[in-house]
Amino acid sequence: MNQAEQLNANLMPLARLMGVTVVEASPDRVMTRLVVRDDLCTAGGILHGGAFMALADTTGAIGAFLGLPQGAGTTTIESKTNFLGGAPVGAEITAEATPIHRGRRTSIWQTRITNEAGKLLALVTQTQMTI
Repeated sequence: MNQAEQLNANLMPLARLMGVTVVEASPDRVMTRLVVRDDLCTAGGILHGGAFMALADTTGAIGAFLGLPQGAGTTTIESKTNFLGGAPVGAEITAEATPIHRGRRTSIWQTRITNEAGKLLALVTQTQMTI
């Protein structure tokens, strides 16, 4: 079983509920996908901002976790999202997280969320603390 398959088998409960799928995972890059469902949307049939943020938080947290020493954990202590476009019901979106900084106590991850055409829909920067 490869890294992505292992992560999918043990995905965080919220990510599993949302339908997040890990496509690729390493300490240097994590890619996830999500098919936009009606129950993840606003009344207008567009992916809710909180769902964008949860997808990005999950993706960055996986990257931070993969870079930790054995027995350590991670938690998000800050997150900032720029919303640049909408994702309608049925769209498949991709989140790609890469590290900006890795320190002893924190790491900073940037996640780009794009649609099938590669259009940037959201840009998220989050800080993960090692616990």
